[in-house]
Amino acid sequence: MNSFHHLLMKSYAKMHKTVMSKATERGLTAGQPKILEFLKEKGCADQKTIALHCEIEAATVGSILLRMERTGLVFRDRADEDRRAVIVRLTAEGKKAAEEAEKIFGTSEEKALSGFSDGEKEQLRILLQRIYDNLKLSEDIQ
Repeated sequence: MNSFHHLLMKSYAKMHKTVMSKATERGLTAGQPKILEFLKEKGCADQKTIALHCEIEAATVGSILLRMERTGLVFRDRADEDRRAVIVRLTAEGKKAAEEAEKIFGTSEEKALSGFSDGEKEQLRILLQRIYDNLKLSEDIQ
């Protein structure tokens, strides 16, 4: 079982398990680490943008954000430029959790890429981006 798709899916599953084992120790649930990472990077975003970037269904993002809001990690606010739009921002506690998520991702990447040269890491990043772009393009065409 060394087919490309099998190895890619196994690698994703193992990376997800590695990240989530540490994230759950910190009280985070599935989906929360990548939303924290995204909001830390962007500052704020609406639910649809979060869903698109994180590759999570919009309804699922809504549920995740509700849990995050209840635990004090995010808050929803009206956008200055369009008072009808609702945006999501990190709270002070959410910023701390985002820092923790960033550490978890970093440690997990270090484990996964142990023994890779900087050039190999960059090449892998480029190839994975191309795979994603190819699949996204074929999805958009259909």
